[in-house]
Amino acid sequence: MNIYVGNLSFDVVESDLLRLFETFGRVTSASIIKDKFKGRSRGFGFVEMPDDAEAQAAIEALNGKEMMNRTLTVNEARQRPERAPRSGGDRRPNRGGGRRRF
Repeated sequence: MNIYVGNLSFDVVESDLLRLFETFGRVTSASIIKDKFKGRSRGFGFVEMPDDAEAQAAIEALNGKEMMNRTLTVNEARQRPERAPRSGGDRRPNRGGGRRRF
């Protein structure tokens, strides 16, 4: 099961998440989502646990728990909605910006 972990402190690293969730069972992966330009945490991450019963126990125990002075939001991750493919043209209509002469 893929688990969403939100409201993380910016100081939390993957190994912190791994240790937190390993107390409930086997963890396949733990990742923190980072800003691609600044490289710092965006305040949320994902943990993958193969056993659904262990994952559900972790969600119930950790949702609302404090970690590094932040109250965690923990729930089953939802699938991202599919995005429509971009069309080849300009997506914004010409609104005639720029300098105007009156």
